[in-house]
Amino acid sequence: MAELDSQALGDRIRAARRRADLSQDDLGRAIGLERTIVNRIESGIRRVTALELSDIAAAIGVRMSTFFEEPPPALVVHRSSQGLDTADSQIDAMLAGFAADVEFVASLGGTDLGLDGDGAVRAIDPRVPANGAEAEELARVARDVMNLSGKEPVRRLVESVSAAGLLVFSRDIGKDTADAGTILLRAGGVSLVNSHMKVGRRRLALAHEFGHYLIGDAYTVDWRVAEHGDNAVPLESRLDRFARALLLPEDAVRARWPEAVARLEEREAAILVASEFRVDMATLATRLRELDLADAETAAAVRRCRTTQADIVELNLHVPLEEMRGTTVPRSFARAILRLVREERLSHERALDLLQGTFDEADLPAPRERRADEIWKFVS
Repeated sequence: MAELDSQALGDRIRAARRRADLSQDDLGRAIGLERTIVNRIESGIRRVTALELSDIAAAIGVRMSTFFEEPPPALVVHRSSQGLDTADSQIDAMLAGFAADVEFVASLGGTDLGLDGDGAVRAIDPRVPANGAEAEELARVARDVMNLSGKEPVRRLVESVSAAGLLVFSRDIGKDTADAGTILLRAGGVSLVNSHMKVGRRRLALAHEFGHYLIGDAYTVDWRVAEHGDNAVPLESRLDRFARALLLPEDAVRARWPEAVARLEEREAAILVASEFRVDMATLATRLRELDLADAETAAAVRRCRTTQADIVELNLHVPLEEMRGTTVPRSFARAILRLVREERLSHERALDLLQGTFDEADLPAPRERRADEIWKFVS
């Protein structure tokens, strides 16, 4: 934890307040201080007390320790390039918090986080795809890293990317904000997926973020995956294609789509294939078009398809638990925290905070009962 003078601490308070979209008046009212006093604190003229800093952190929605922790280098570069007003302050702040949480757990010996999985990525040294063909090749390489064949669906995308060192959190942050964001850590990376979207869109957004992670983009915040043309944002379009190719591998789709159409109506074939590969209809329609398996009319019809309860029963579809639904934390992250609690290196209160409300007190390992003679270990 860094030692800060009043000026440096004031700068961090100002930056955090702006990312929370609060004015000095807003913050002052929340903590019971005049705007002029808030201004003097942020300017480093007036020292802030520990109680005031605790109130400021609560009003902004961060932990007090955030003001003293050094953020990951990728986040420093991103904020420097954006100034204090980031492109999406809400997701920026959340990513910063999750990155700090992961690095904190790692610092306590959380070796089971799986961040060293990034070694497999470094070993293949992926390159930025220059065109669609290279995006398809990057998807094939990614499947090798994830230990998947070229034909099987990615059934547990969150677990598959975690094997490559990318830890995925989800949170419902509303419809008028980013789909997802990713930040590289000193080892591995952290992604945040907006769970407000439907599951197919969430999986597409994460696949897209995995592409950013593979090519080493230090920090990304992506809006509206697959809603821009090739001429609008070239790299994003290439990574959209990578995402579709990762979820709908070419060899599998070329084999599966004609077979399904041959024995079912087109609508039923679309529902079956989309269910098998766990993608939304828009993603399937676009993929069929780019593989020349459907004309514009067919693709439009696929895009309009909606799966009903009758379809699930009549086509005998398997409906898995939805990935990244609501608030979720990576399983390896939760496992590392539970081990630290069991080893008495992390308090229950801190563990529950890190687990983002996904665990209750009763879910945590019970404190170990101590023998009466154990006190002598602490007496010299």
